[in-house]
Amino acid sequence: MEKNSIQAWFLAGIILVSSLASQGQNKPKSAYDKVRTHNEVPDQQYLPPQPGQVQQPPAQLKSGTGFFTTQANVGPNGANIIGDAANEPNIAVDPKNPNHIVIGWRQFDNVNSNFRQAGYAYSTDGGQHFTFPGVIDPMVFRSDPVLDFDTSGNFYYNSLTANGNLYTTKVYKSTNGGATWDQGTDAHGGDKQWMAIDRTKGPGSGNIYSYWSQYYSSCQPGFLTRSEDDGATYEDCVWVDNDPFWGTMAIGPDGELYVAGAGTPYGISVSKSTNAQTPGSTISWDIANNADMDGNLASGTPINPVGLVGQANVDVDRSNGPGRGNVYVLASVQRMSNSDPADVMFAKSTDGFLTFNPAKRLNTDVSTTNYQWLGTMAVAPNGRIDVVWLDTRDAPAGSLLSALYYCYSDDQGETWSINKRLSELFDPSVGYPQQSKMGDYFDMVSDNTGAHLAWANTLNGEEDVYYTHIVPNIVGMNEDAVKPGISVRCTPNPFLEQASVSYTIPAECAVKLVICNMVGAEIMTLVDKNQDAGGHTVNLQGTLLPAGFYLCRLSAGSQTETVRLIKLK
Repeated sequence: MEKNSIQAWFLAGIILVSSLASQGQNKPKSAYDKVRTHNEVPDQQYLPPQPGQVQQPPAQLKSGTGFFTTQANVGPNGANIIGDAANEPNIAVDPKNPNHIVIGWRQFDNVNSNFRQAGYAYSTDGGQHFTFPGVIDPMVFRSDPVLDFDTSGNFYYNSLTANGNLYTTKVYKSTNGGATWDQGTDAHGGDKQWMAIDRTKGPGSGNIYSYWSQYYSSCQPGFLTRSEDDGATYEDCVWVDNDPFWGTMAIGPDGELYVAGAGTPYGISVSKSTNAQTPGSTISWDIANNADMDGNLASGTPINPVGLVGQANVDVDRSNGPGRGNVYVLASVQRMSNSDPADVMFAKSTDGFLTFNPAKRLNTDVSTTNYQWLGTMAVAPNGRIDVVWLDTRDAPAGSLLSALYYCYSDDQGETWSINKRLSELFDPSVGYPQQSKMGDYFDMVSDNTGAHLAWANTLNGEEDVYYTHIVPNIVGMNEDAVKPGISVRCTPNPFLEQASVSYTIPAECAVKLVICNMVGAEIMTLVDKNQDAGGHTVNLQGTLLPAGFYLCRLSAGSQTETVRLIKLK
């Protein structure tokens, strides 16, 4: 965009904000008021790690019933690296082997400079441990990482670089689970890019799509590109109707492409293309519609001073259940109907986004002063919707201390589980790498067993990237309900060679008692039959299990109860 045009946009934004202020309206400073001036700026030089940089053993680890958390940006011995920073993470999980996980982030080798690189780590054991080899392109400014995977288990890493006001991306490919990467392929690009890969069985299977803010596009006037050859080349850019920005993308069950972002003039805009999957087609848009979220995306607030409060999330139900084809949008927004600085708002469409249901608030606190920020959503293959966000509700008055919260829906977003806290409070302003933010987004991938989350926090007293796995039906979504008559316990716990599992059921019913690993996968069945009401006991042979943490899950009729077990060496 020409300099004069940028100045005109900026002046228009100033006039708009001034006009609203003069009218006395309590309209929040949103993406639309700021005229999208939020962008990446390579304004500091690379600094190597600080001399004498040491590691702090051990890295912070957080876990509870139904979830566990591990740090991803760690040294060779799994310890935290002091003096660096990592934020704005993105995640991909191998569909052929979910134990293979790759996380990418903005890596700052030295917090005394905001010069960032394309950091990454990979896990081969389901996120229990991560290997951090370093960065993909050493000493080259890279930002806004976005990862995805194809049906063959190849990983792709879309990374932004900037030379002055020229923003371009490269997409790197790994065929060995993220251990090594190729030299990357130029993919046009611009600020705040996102990527999605078609994993359907339709004509667009394998297509790679990427879009970004057209305001900073390297290929004006377009700002979306497509690869039809597994990332070997990328096509010329095309325009996206309604000009969405600061958002994400999703592929529907029949290969349709959805692009979401801040809408014009309000809410979240979603543009849909059904012909993007057609080989050789010129991409066109069936519809571009706005969801009224009773709020707008925002940036420049106290919780994340030079970052976003959250971006726009879009995903689609790809199950064979009653919600197939439903389109869901979610974002942390500054509310329009009240003064709340950030609520997690959700809306859905059952007709391909021709229309949408009224947005509903997912965070259940009644305060209008707390921040629920960096809201993130993913939809599992079975249609379950998982949502996480950072929340200040538990912080002392006047504090911005935040904790990770989670909820889910298994009925197409009609009802939601309780808001479940999954972390301790932390100060998001600690460890800024000469840039006052914790990044602009988190990322999550959901499968039928649970949610795989990449997020940033300061539990180590600095900005670091973490992986959390969440098992919805174990993490305690009915904790506020009474379960008369159902209970399960293990004695002793921890145990060594043998334990006794005792349980009670309220009536004659089908009973299943299983031992699961910490991601909820069943590894041993103790009982699977009808049983009478009352107490029952079964022996667990500890010699059949390696040392570690396990879950014992009792299912009796429609009720489920889970306890955590520890097997000693």
